[in-house]
Amino acid sequence: MLDVKFIRENKTEVKKGIKAKGFDVDVNLILDFDEQNRRLEKEIENFNIERKKAANKKDIKKGKEIKLKLGELESEKKAVSEKLKELLRKLPNLPLPEVPIGKDETENKILREGGEKPKFSAKDGSASGGDFEPKDYMALDEKLDWIDTERAGKAVGSRFGYLLRGAADLEFALVCFAFDTLKKESFIPIIPPVFLKSEAMRGMGYLDYNEDEVYHLEKDDLYLIGTSEQAIGAMHMSEILSEKQLPLRYVGFSSCFRREAGSYGKDTKGILRVHQFDKVEMFSFAKPEDSKKEHEFLLSMEEKLMKALELPYRVLQICTGDLGVQAANKYDIEAWLPGQNQYRETHSTSNDTDFQSRRLNIRYKNPETGKNELVHTLNGTAFAIGRMIIAIMENCQQKDGTIKIPKALEKYICLQANTGDLKR
Repeated sequence: MLDVKFIRENKTEVKKGIKAKGFDVDVNLILDFDEQNRRLEKEIENFNIERKKAANKKDIKKGKEIKLKLGELESEKKAVSEKLKELLRKLPNLPLPEVPIGKDETENKILREGGEKPKFSAKDGSASGGDFEPKDYMALDEKLDWIDTERAGKAVGSRFGYLLRGAADLEFALVCFAFDTLKKESFIPIIPPVFLKSEAMRGMGYLDYNEDEVYHLEKDDLYLIGTSEQAIGAMHMSEILSEKQLPLRYVGFSSCFRREAGSYGKDTKGILRVHQFDKVEMFSFAKPEDSKKEHEFLLSMEEKLMKALELPYRVLQICTGDLGVQAANKYDIEAWLPGQNQYRETHSTSNDTDFQSRRLNIRYKNPETGKNELVHTLNGTAFAIGRMIIAIMENCQQKDGTIKIPKALEKYICLQANTGDLKR
């Protein structure tokens, strides 16, 4: 949510930012309701003064007339205020100046590549010098039997899967490795609830535009989270944090649930795009002047994790048209998948500035001003487990169809209980 005062004073900038994001919001209508709200507020204030004067003069008749008028004005103001809040909730966060202008994902900017692509045969187009052609993870799984979407389809439906054997081993190894790495950087480990009340989910900015993506339990009026970010951000709603706490960093693990309503026909097989998946997520509350630095830090943590796993990747800066509702700036990391001969998204990190904290009323005590001011919120993927398993399978595959464990994960996996599908 944007500050209505900021909108009044920066109307042209706000309109420009909204347009750059590809949203259609009537800013003039918002300002009209804001003007009405402020006018009614002033009228109510004036009538309250008159009411006090009438009371002092013991003018009962006048007092009753004013009371009646105040009731009408307050009722009108309540309706106008609610409409104003509704319109303000439809505003996306504004992009920061450094975000490249672009209409959609095709205009995202590639910043750099990291890691070294594995060498297979020249047929895959990624490298040369190897002696076998890489397979994609679904072809590999024909022998490994790690991913069972067929039985999941019978038990639940499409876009679900069972993870077995080496895939289950890799999941817990990835979680432990991420937690161990990030705890050294002052991240507090957390297992958040997977349900949220509507006010919390709306406060995080996930209902006004994306409600069809969120699972809703109508009987309980609760929503299933699509990422730990949603539950962690709402954790401190209506709180005043200490300046000494900031940046306040969490690393959370949770199951996540998404309808994938806008992806019909895309990645319908396997576990790349599913309704339920597990994820390790970073979240940070920061002082406004530190949020850009904190954003770069979260990105550096994502790259550190990818480098530790020795997986090839590239970093993208997301353009205005692909930022979504909450983000003011966003980076994605895409892992190279040799079996598919393409990069696919595995990580994302966003600086949401005060968009979420304003909705949730999360502030900190600024020692310089003595005032309570809004914090900035940031999030970043540590590991989207399913996609990381895919990246490991395709990049670490061996000629005999087994998967070599990344060195960083070796200490977390016991091979004695395995069937030989994972190798050191």
